Amino acid sequence: ALRIEPRNPRLWQELARVRLKQGEYAQSESTAARSNSWAGSDDGLRAENWRLIAETRTARGDAEGARAALERSKRLAR
Repeated sequence: ALRIEPRNPRLWQELARVRLKQGEYAQSESTAARSNSWAGSDDGLRAENWRLIAETRTARGDAEGARAALERSKRLAR
């Protein structure tokens, strides 16, 4: 699907979820960030990406990074 629509932020987000489930935390975080780069003004999508990034950081033991990501998510969700 990404070969057909490489700029579709929802596809990148779904891939980030898959990578998270696979335990590929660095790839999950970078893929969620890529989704954000294509998300434009879709604050709901960007907020969900930041929640995914927070999950990956928590899984890697980066509590401070996870808190920062959650804060960004909350600001976008307002």
